[in-house]
Amino acid sequence: MIVYVVGFSALAIGFALALVRAAIGPTVADRAVAADIGLYVLIGGLTLIAAMTGASQFIDVALIGTLLGFLATVALAALVGRPR
Repeated sequence: MIVYVVGFSALAIGFALALVRAAIGPTVADRAVAADIGLYVLIGGLTLIAAMTGASQFIDVALIGTLLGFLATVALAALVGRPR
């Protein structure tokens, strides 16, 4: 049980740091990366919940979230990287 507490604590610290980066990020790219980190921290939390409870539905949601997060990252990279 202590492993889950340590895992959730690490995820909470990572999410807090992502929020700080999103708040003070000087560019749009910094904010996009912080949003990606926040999404993947939430997905990590879902997988920890799945490991704790043994419910496989959380794994399905995490897989779908990961796919959508990847597509959002590619779309944001195309928007941020294009010349103005």
